[in-house]
Amino acid sequence: MCGIVGAASRKNIVEVLIEGLRRLEYRGYDSCGFAVINGDDAKHLIERARTTARVSELAEQGKDFHGTLGIAHTRWATHGKPDTQNAHPHISGGLIAVVHNGIIENYEVLRTELKSAGYVFTSETDTEVIAHLIHQAYVSSKPVDLVASVRSVLPRLHGAYAIGVIAQDRPNILVGARVGSPLVVALGENENFLASDALALAGRAHSMMYLEEGDVAVLKAESVEIIDHAGKTVQREQKPMPAQADSVDLGPYQHYMQKEIFEQPRAIGDTLANIASFGPQLFNADPEQWKKFDQILILACGTSYYSACVAKYWLEDLAGIPTQVEIASEYRYRTTVPNPNTLIVVVSQSGETADTLAALRHAQALGHQYTLAICNVASSAMVRETNWSFLTKAGTEIGVASTKAFTTQLVALYLLAVSLAKRAGKVSPEREKELLRDLRHLPKALHAVLALEPQIIAWSTAFAKCENALFLGRGMHYPIALEGALKLKEISYIHAEAYPAGELKHGPLALVTEKMPVVTVAPKDDLLEKLKSNMQEVKARGGKLYVFADQDTEITSSEGINVIRLPEHYGNLSPILHVVPLQLLAYHTACALGTDVDKPRNLAKSVTVE
Repeated sequence: MCGIVGAASRKNIVEVLIEGLRRLEYRGYDSCGFAVINGDDAKHLIERARTTARVSELAEQGKDFHGTLGIAHTRWATHGKPDTQNAHPHISGGLIAVVHNGIIENYEVLRTELKSAGYVFTSETDTEVIAHLIHQAYVSSKPVDLVASVRSVLPRLHGAYAIGVIAQDRPNILVGARVGSPLVVALGENENFLASDALALAGRAHSMMYLEEGDVAVLKAESVEIIDHAGKTVQREQKPMPAQADSVDLGPYQHYMQKEIFEQPRAIGDTLANIASFGPQLFNADPEQWKKFDQILILACGTSYYSACVAKYWLEDLAGIPTQVEIASEYRYRTTVPNPNTLIVVVSQSGETADTLAALRHAQALGHQYTLAICNVASSAMVRETNWSFLTKAGTEIGVASTKAFTTQLVALYLLAVSLAKRAGKVSPEREKELLRDLRHLPKALHAVLALEPQIIAWSTAFAKCENALFLGRGMHYPIALEGALKLKEISYIHAEAYPAGELKHGPLALVTEKMPVVTVAPKDDLLEKLKSNMQEVKARGGKLYVFADQDTEITSSEGINVIRLPEHYGNLSPILHVVPLQLLAYHTACALGTDVDKPRNLAKSVTVE
């Protein structure tokens, strides 16, 4: 989603801003821009470039720009359509330039007030309100003080925000502030930086600091000052910068999504590296605290929510621990009955998902003291704000539609389930060795599944002609059907829905015709015979079945039934294998339709607003 990069230096920082935006492209955006001030020029004019094209186009526009102070932004539209007028940075009076992540909930009231004061709005955004408010405070302050002006405006902003601010007549000061949205300060040699994601500046700075709620940061080339919400100058802990972002070379692949699908054996292998036993040590948990919770609540959104739904089956079946799963965006807005002996598990690829972070904080406010993050980013807010954490090793995921992040989340949640089964005395030493052996075999098993790609490509041509699709699964494979439907709709724009197969006769069967492909996840498990009956219900009504079946299911291709066989049945780990062909089906259907696979319309990678 929206990304911020800012810099105060003694050198030209245009290239730094552009490179930072390139590294944030994976989050998804529909416009981008930057504004710079050349401190070596006596006029100190704010120069700005904006585009609704990609960052590469912005780089072309910026070739002749020179600035020692600047801010840059990638925007995912919330208020106002995605066009150049709504792109950031926004400028007020030729004097104040602002970039902003988040949403200002009371912007309409503020906009009306500012119009009455004579301000003219050139965009539909909530961000322009911030620029005009700071301008209003700045021009009326005696003496003129940019930092004081920014601080005076912040209490009037209701909602979540991270902002970067520069002023035309202060060519050496960059001001940042945050409430509810992440913002980091990165420290370099005679230059300092702001960013919404530390990876934007990896390799450029030597250390970094996370701004806390209500902090205002004042950056100059040679210094950084942080002022807390009470107005006191404070020190924040310095940490080393994260390693350089993974290579973004596509190699032999057509899109990042395809590359990331094929990286899953490596990602899972890395996630499992050095794991020799199950237990609290995998989650950096205190062994005594680990014994105290007796139920689990998992909070997540989107794809991560579906991984949590699979985990519910594992946790209750293997560990015998009551488990609830809630959509994070719904949890915090309903009345709940908190149990202090509940482990709150939050699942997020980025660790910055606004709804999940808000749900975590709500749970903590209700008194929940046991919290665990499963996340792919060590430096994320979610990891910092939970007691315990497990870091998946998916690596950078650029495609908006999550693939390797999802399967590594499943691995992490399976590790949690088995660790709690061990806590309950349900895993003997011999059984523990068997389970570890099964996990270590996963990368090899996934390679065999990926080899099915040519057969799946053949199916995709038929799916590209459809307007709707139905996905069916039973038990712990029902969430996998949900994930398959989500992938298809995300990147191909084909309407797709998933149902528990046993629910067909309770409504969805009315949709089945020869024009409705029905994708079925058919593992060799206790529900297979029930699933076969559900498949017959579809076939009897002229529906066309596309079945991903395990080898020994005795489901064969015939009139109206198309079958692709997975190499082996994998027991409790079967969902991790069965989701991969669904990812490939969505990917190749989207390719057949010619959609923008890696950056589907209207969607963002890291959803940092509600």
